[in-house]
Amino acid sequence: EMQIAVGARREAEGGLGHGASRFITMRVVRNGSPPILAGMSVPAASFIHTDADLQTGMAALVAQDPRLADVLEKAGMPGIRRREAGYAGLCAIVCGQQLSTASAAAIRARLFAAFDPFHHDAIRLARADKLARLGLSRPKIKAIKAIGTAISKGHIDLDAVHAMDADKAHEALTALHGIGPWTADIYLLFCLGNADAWPAGDLAIQEAARIAFNLKKRPDAKQLTKLAEPWRPWRGVAAHLLWAYYHAVKRREGVMADQTKEPKKKLAAKSKAKKKTGAKRG
Repeated sequence: EMQIAVGARREAEGGLGHGASRFITMRVVRNGSPPILAGMSVPAASFIHTDADLQTGMAALVAQDPRLADVLEKAGMPGIRRREAGYAGLCAIVCGQQLSTASAAAIRARLFAAFDPFHHDAIRLARADKLARLGLSRPKIKAIKAIGTAISKGHIDLDAVHAMDADKAHEALTALHGIGPWTADIYLLFCLGNADAWPAGDLAIQEAARIAFNLKKRPDAKQLTKLAEPWRPWRGVAAHLLWAYYHAVKRREGVMADQTKEPKKKLAAKSKAKKKTGAKRG
């Protein structure tokens, strides 16, 4: 029998919440079989709707992989983070792709103000130039119109997606134009609260895993998926934990960030390297 005491704290940042300190004590029972929690019932439905759900999932996760106790001690217990579900939630995530948090929020605000109530039929029938004036790029306009059309024609039922397990829901969402793996997993995790959603392509989670497990290099999406297999059905809880850990060690936010663009310094270094190579060849 092993007892794990983990510091669980929330830090008041950006005006959200108040700093508090508390401790969660988990008793892990091992008897040759996978570890279980003594005196704690783990819900059959793998969804995270409240802080209590997240705490229960975290306890189960750390019991499955005790290495994460040190990660949790460093990160503190993350708070629940939820977004609106349905078509509006998907569009909000698409709007935020490859943009800063502030820019994405501004575009979302203009979009939802221009189409109130917000409905997929209104967006699919809207003129592209009207959407462009709100700040949406051509690919994003195409994406949210395509999603709206798919819903309208019955090609996807977002209520049915809610009832699917994480892998099937991921497959259903990524079949739609404009929804890639990262967008699908962020929707499942933050809009639906799926406790097993795993955004393996998220750069912050990859970097957090590298640091937490002392890996030689940052794992790619395929490697991170393999790494997270033992964490089922709580991979979404692990994502919350690793984002919090990333924030603790890097002191910056790690979710809803740009997933594709390289930092300017890296681009400048590459450009400089190319010039040097060209000069040598000359």
